[in-house]
Amino acid sequence: MPADAEPSIPKTAATTSTVDSPAGGPGGPGSRELIRLEQVTKRFGDHTVLDRLDFSVDTGKHVTLIGPSGSGKTTILRLLMTLTKPDEGTITVDGERLFPAPEQQCREVRKKIGMVFQQFNLFPNMTVLRNITEAPVTVLGLSRDEAEDRARELLDLVGLADKCDVRPTQLSGGQQQRVAIARALAMRPQVLLLDEVTSALDPELVAGVLDLLRDIARSTDITMLCVTHEMNFARDISDQVLMFDSGRVIESGPPEKLFGDPDHERTREFLSAVL
Repeated sequence: MPADAEPSIPKTAATTSTVDSPAGGPGGPGSRELIRLEQVTKRFGDHTVLDRLDFSVDTGKHVTLIGPSGSGKTTILRLLMTLTKPDEGTITVDGERLFPAPEQQCREVRKKIGMVFQQFNLFPNMTVLRNITEAPVTVLGLSRDEAEDRARELLDLVGLADKCDVRPTQLSGGQQQRVAIARALAMRPQVLLLDEVTSALDPELVAGVLDLLRDIARSTDITMLCVTHEMNFARDISDQVLMFDSGRVIESGPPEKLFGDPDHERTREFLSAVL
């Protein structure tokens, strides 16, 4: 398979990221609330990035955050990854408190969340296989053999089955981002966070990575929270789109409504600028 060609994702991939959900939750039959932010405020100095933010995400849903740079979207992902802490409010994941909570509890809840960053953040001194297996072995306690079997399955999933023994510096940007996606999935997260995952790629590599993520969204039950300026991608994969401005959600709805007939003038201005 060409390095950045669209791979074929087997339906069995869904079994690795499925969240068992009781019927009748907030998202309808088979869904329940997985992530909740309540009155979350985050400040950097005198600047309020998130202002008493409230929102929730149900299991299996794909939610995309859009809005101008600096509106607080990536800060939400960093809070969920425990890379920063809120100044006020609470964050709950799968019924367990992430903030405020003891450090040990934060670490346990954090295991349910995987993230793919703008930059690939791969370890240059490790092979592709080792990049994917290191966290499952050290954090999840998997045996090396089990972690490697899982890593090979995922590399096949992302179209890089023949790259196990190469170093990240020997790969193209698109290939490195595919490895980063495989690494996130190797942790069997309930939630996958995507932070502008194509922004560091050359334009000709963007489509291949977005196609891979579309296939993962359609072929698995994993919950996704995505920050992107790729509006067509957001329209394709999202169950719900949230428009952010000045640290608050000013409008939300299904993609056909928000992209086709937004209610808020700020949303119309933003979409007119980026589409």
